[in-house]
Amino acid sequence: MPHLHIEEFKEIEFPSSKDGVSFDFIADNINHKEERLISVKVEDDEFFLLVKNEEGRNLLKSDKLTRPASTYNVHKALATYAKAANINVISSNVPQNQKNIHLQEITALKDISYFAQNFPKDREIRIEVGFGSGRHLLHQALSNPEVLFIGIEIHHPSIEQVLKQIKIKNIENILLLSYDARLFMELVPSNIVDKIYVHFPVPWDKKPHRRVISTTFIEEARRILRVGGTLELRTDSENYYAYSYSTFIEFDRTTLHISKNKDIAVSSKYEDRWKKMQKNIYDLSMINDEESLELNIEGSFDFLDINLFKDNILKLHKEVHKFDGGFIHFERIYMLEDGVMLRLSMGSFDKPEHLYVIVKEDMAFYYPALPLKSKSNLCAHQFLNKVLHG
Repeated sequence: MPHLHIEEFKEIEFPSSKDGVSFDFIADNINHKEERLISVKVEDDEFFLLVKNEEGRNLLKSDKLTRPASTYNVHKALATYAKAANINVISSNVPQNQKNIHLQEITALKDISYFAQNFPKDREIRIEVGFGSGRHLLHQALSNPEVLFIGIEIHHPSIEQVLKQIKIKNIENILLLSYDARLFMELVPSNIVDKIYVHFPVPWDKKPHRRVISTTFIEEARRILRVGGTLELRTDSENYYAYSYSTFIEFDRTTLHISKNKDIAVSSKYEDRWKKMQKNIYDLSMINDEESLELNIEGSFDFLDINLFKDNILKLHKEVHKFDGGFIHFERIYMLEDGVMLRLSMGSFDKPEHLYVIVKEDMAFYYPALPLKSKSNLCAHQFLNKVLHG
């Protein structure tokens, strides 16, 4: 993660701007004085920088909850704040080079709001979850120029690597998204996707709740796939294959195709390595046989008037509230100059969303962006509204 090891943190005046970077406010963790958040805006990216004392070292780095897909913008924000505050940097992994020329005019990288507001429906759609180096995604897009490919990945260097290849190869039928694929699936319209690729997902043997394949994921896949569409899992993990098969077969009606050590048109560098090690590769494909009802999600993320006193809001720290269909965890609380900010995890137990809520006097709002408009998040928001309304 990009960071600066600094001698001493120095606070600038808020709000202020320098070299195209806006610094809007600073938030102090009320329970951990060694942690502060700085609100930053670079181009269209709005996120936090984190100031933290770790093992006696003062660090200035990006906040993992709000970190944008553009690593360059994170680097710029870190370097600009250090310059504006005249901070002495002891060590750094932030490069000083200019923005890569291949990334300056690329429009393939989209925000989640792009898909939430107007999901593309004008041609055949295929989705790849966790595209890694992008070798398979790029091959498929070049081989099927009439198809729109949506690649989902949370590893930022992989995203930038694929963006460069999109520019170099002049590919126009790929859209990229840095987001949790399990949440993304909930906003895809029904019956419009031809294929979903899940190639070599992290097995998460010690944390199975983090696996991509789950009963909920399969349900959403069945909903968004057209009749005859496929969900394709490819894995080198026998445990993951066995787990996935048992999850698929629990459905009352399902059509599965199973292969072992099947050759495909393009393989990743890791797959090539595993084959040299004579590891087995498992393929499990689900064929969707049924048309689903249209997606219908109603509700908003508006807040009622805030009637809870500030002292009572501060007492929410570490509280966990469970309700039918989900939960809310008040992870951390920050003081602002003119209010309070809450860091929450909320939504479903299998795929919670992590976000911030700012409370000022009798009003509240999510920052820097709204949650994904999913059924579980709307349910969690309604519960949060009741808590803050008092």
